[in-house]
Amino acid sequence: MTDRPSDAEDLERAPTGDLVMQLAGEISTLVRQEIALARAELIGKTRKAGLGLGELGGAGIALLYALGALTACLIAALALLLPVWAAALVVTAAWAAAAAALALSGRRRLQENVPPTLDRTEKTLKENVEWVKNQRR
Repeated sequence: MTDRPSDAEDLERAPTGDLVMQLAGEISTLVRQEIALARAELIGKTRKAGLGLGELGGAGIALLYALGALTACLIAALALLLPVWAAALVVTAAWAAAAAALALSGRRRLQENVPPTLDRTEKTLKENVEWVKNQRR
């Protein structure tokens, strides 16, 4: 392959075959770079999501122990006013309502972020398309 033409006159004088080969090489390089960017972006987001999920799991386990102790405390306090079975039922209903609210909130957040989107890759692809369109003019 010959040297890359640098200005408009060189491009006009360059053989069509050389220009086609140059274009094919540049498109191939561009596609490889976009794939590499998409891969890097997806790996980064996946890694961060995995760490976040692990931390949430650990927090959930610790919270279960704390809620167990709090539940016993609430039942004991309500048992001073109600029979023990009624106190346990009231506390259970309160925890069920809290669980439902958290489940709905978590479901909404997951739906907003899953599947992960490749925002930067999409932006650079659009920029590349615009650049190619401008080069044809």
